[in-house]
Amino acid sequence: MHVVFLTNEYPKKNISHGGIGTFVHFLANKLILEGVKVTVLGINNLFKNEFEIDAGINVFRLKKSKWKVGKFFDQNRRIIQKIAQINNNLKIDIVEGSELSFAFFPKRTSYKKVIRLHGGHHFFAIELHKKPVLWRGYQEKKSFKNADFFVAVSNYVGKQTQQYLNYKFNYEIIYNSIKIENFYKADAEKQQQHKLLFIGTVCEKKGVENLVKAFALVKRKYPSAILDIIGRDWASKDNNSYINYLKNKYVEIVKTGIHFKGILPYRQIPIAIESATICVYPSISESFGLTIIEAMCMGKAIAVSDIEPFKEILGNSKAALLFNKESSENMAKVIIKLLDSKKNREGLEINSRKHILEKFDNDKILKQNIDFYKSVI
Repeated sequence: MHVVFLTNEYPKKNISHGGIGTFVHFLANKLILEGVKVTVLGINNLFKNEFEIDAGINVFRLKKSKWKVGKFFDQNRRIIQKIAQINNNLKIDIVEGSELSFAFFPKRTSYKKVIRLHGGHHFFAIELHKKPVLWRGYQEKKSFKNADFFVAVSNYVGKQTQQYLNYKFNYEIIYNSIKIENFYKADAEKQQQHKLLFIGTVCEKKGVENLVKAFALVKRKYPSAILDIIGRDWASKDNNSYINYLKNKYVEIVKTGIHFKGILPYRQIPIAIESATICVYPSISESFGLTIIEAMCMGKAIAVSDIEPFKEILGNSKAALLFNKESSENMAKVIIKLLDSKKNREGLEINSRKHILEKFDNDKILKQNIDFYKSVI
């Protein structure tokens, strides 16, 4: 079996990547060990082509477009050409991409086209009460009509995408996972008192602004509290830095103990998690939530917003405390409840690691993916 993953986020040294890149890296490495041939294809951050072999995975990064207009079309044209070249050399069984991947692909191909729903343009636009951009919306709908099969990273993202696109399609639910062996049981002795931690892209949909406001309320009871924010910067509403937006709007709050750490190498993420008293994930909208799995796998006390994908991950585990995604006051109340009670934290710490090891077992999720691929071909 030969699977090609379409993504620009596959991890590259000194370049930040999001959850999709983390997941593709995890799955690709697992598939290689099972004898599956894997190719990763995406657009580079540079004006040149690059190729590497990463643990048996062929990684092609095509130079980014210099076109002033229509970059997306130019880049997709070259991706389709590259797939044809790869297919001639080694027959491709499956090409997998995210929601917009197949807009310019032919409907009929010798390989099967799979969309893995991580949350597309319609999903996040409507979830954040925004109007989808007409051109991107058109591409997404066309991509779905050109695809052959669908797999969703949560039931919520599958169900909502059907509704938002007004397009019925069958999808299999396969949850994302992480390389569990990298996220060991945290040592309580390395925990820093009253330290809060957020890991993720610093942007509107992650709820970081509400977290900053909640932190100000936490500080009233716990003056020694600090908040570390780890992750790549994103564009604000005026297309400037979202981190600068927060720093400028909440100058006095930031001064009291908020540290924007930027991007950390992935190998340092477990160390950062281990040092926290509470990990907080205040997302307004998500399709899944890899970062909460990482913290739970290490047996940390976590507080999360009450969005459906997070509740889907947690199930009936009682492994986290939920707060209202719209309310910084409720978020602060939940955080203070955990800071107040070591017993409450310890209960979550025990449940969280146990839940992840059972529900997101690597071998089980790998088998689900391989069985899905076999059914597709």
